[in-house]
Amino acid sequence: MNEDPRRALPKMDVLLGHPELVERVAAFGRGPVVGAAREALEAGRRAAAGGGPVPGVEELAARVAGALDGVWAGRTRAVVNATGVVLHTNLGRAPLSAAARAAVAEAAGYASVEYDLAAGTRGRRGTAAEALLRAATGAEAALVVNNAAGALLLALGGLARGREVLVSRGELIEIGGEFRLPQIMEAAGVTLREVGTTNRTHLRDYAAGFGPATGLVLAVHPSNYRVEGFATRPALADLAALAAAHGVALLHDVGSGLLAGEFGDEPSVAASLRAGADLVLFSGDKLLGGPQAGLVVGRADLVARLARHPLARAVRADKLTLAALEATLAAHLAGRRDELPVWRALLLTAADLEPRAAAVAAAVGPAASLRTGTSVAGGGSLPGEGLESVLVEADPAPAGAAAVLARLRAGDPPVVARAERGRVVVDLRTVPPEQDALVARAVTAALGSPAAGPPGPSAP
Repeated sequence: MNEDPRRALPKMDVLLGHPELVERVAAFGRGPVVGAAREALEAGRRAAAGGGPVPGVEELAARVAGALDGVWAGRTRAVVNATGVVLHTNLGRAPLSAAARAAVAEAAGYASVEYDLAAGTRGRRGTAAEALLRAATGAEAALVVNNAAGALLLALGGLARGREVLVSRGELIEIGGEFRLPQIMEAAGVTLREVGTTNRTHLRDYAAGFGPATGLVLAVHPSNYRVEGFATRPALADLAALAAAHGVALLHDVGSGLLAGEFGDEPSVAASLRAGADLVLFSGDKLLGGPQAGLVVGRADLVARLARHPLARAVRADKLTLAALEATLAAHLAGRRDELPVWRALLLTAADLEPRAAAVAAAVGPAASLRTGTSVAGGGSLPGEGLESVLVEADPAPAGAAAVLARLRAGDPPVVARAERGRVVVDLRTVPPEQDALVARAVTAALGSPAAGPPGPSAP
């Protein structure tokens, strides 16, 4: 009678005694390593029972170590964004300023997040951030929650649950990841009442949509697309007047968080409030240049209703978000917007970038050259608009662009670049000048060509 081949598998204690796994126990703890080892042994038993080869201790240890390392490789890590996409959603959108990072570090321990130091009693979360928001926007009141989708969910549910909300058909946006406005409205318990058409919505369309069940008018800035040509929508001031005449509030979701002034076709929070919007909703991690957050400003009575709503607790911002937001808003109020990495990157010109790109290309060597190109704001800002840039373009032969990009991502720190027309492209708009030399070395190594030495000093 043949012996069961599964008996040839190593015992658990033998496998855990392998040096590779002893190291992983020290790094990850015994529990995760034992769990991964059980899975590897069970896979080995199934393979052996099916007539396959019986894995030995070396092979099994390698499988377990690889599985654990793969999980750890997926952790949140700092990367160098060399794509030229300033608000890169997959890379965390707005990088925080030095002041915001310092504020986060200070708040990471015990912090006065809900404690009134003057009175020695419990305080209210977010009071400083909300005061700064009021000062920055001129609004009566403000509220901070964890993200813009959460703010919209709270506003809809808190003001119009069980009632109809008027929305133009041309503003039924998909935020991303198939997260669509009609679904958010359904989750908030409101009924969508579409008005107008995809490309043309008139004030009379809104007027015809009002009825006894109308609870709110919602205007949404289509921040990640643009409708052009035979298209129209009413002025926000006219829509605000119409809503007020019917005794209904107007909520304006401006999206990207331009506080004031002009930047492309982006609407500003201040302009929306001046036009008569009762509440304005926007993000903290886009053009504001701060952490992920949902910000609501406007009428004090409406903001108070939202703050008292049970859902407000579920979507509240944590202490690290509040700390970073306070520092970011303080920079705006002090007229130091250029200290925010997002705005430094957005305002760079091709003339600013050219000497830096030339220095990096020279350091990489003959495989690299310069060409004009385009960066984008990203993050649902300035759709269809590009930012003139000067790119470093490298010939990836013989490995090919995909292989070179993979090598860049495998570096420490990972460098994320892009490919165009079979070439590897680096856009320094989104790279801090102090990392230019790092990028040059990474590209040189990824191409497999001899190092040409670090680039010279970067232009400011």
